[in-house]
Amino acid sequence: MQSGFMIPHVAAVALLSEAKVLAHPASVDNLPTSAGKEDHVSMGMTAALKLRAIVENAEHLIAIELLAAGEGLEFRRPLKAGAGVERAFAQLRMIVPRLHEDRVLSSDITQVAKAIRAGKFDDVTGTHREENS
Repeated sequence: MQSGFMIPHVAAVALLSEAKVLAHPASVDNLPTSAGKEDHVSMGMTAALKLRAIVENAEHLIAIELLAAGEGLEFRRPLKAGAGVERAFAQLRMIVPRLHEDRVLSSDITQVAKAIRAGKFDDVTGTHREENS
């Protein structure tokens, strides 16, 4: 019996749901401080921490999407996708192998998410971005 990407699909939905919860504005829960002398606190640090969690969730969500897309391409071989997709696929396969049988995918997801954060997929389209100095 093979479950394929059933569990990563559940994880992706959970990540998305958590991101929606974290998107609730931190400033809405503002309370007075300093014995009522300060009636507004920006909650900037709380917002920054929530944003960091959302970005990490997004990296893992995109990693799951890349893994699923890679498996989809495997099923279409020997057909080839466009040049940018093939470059992204090659990058993906340098990080994780094809799913031949069930295995725990959390490590694969983590490795691909780290590669996303490191910019390993940034230039798979073949276009180069100009960096602002």
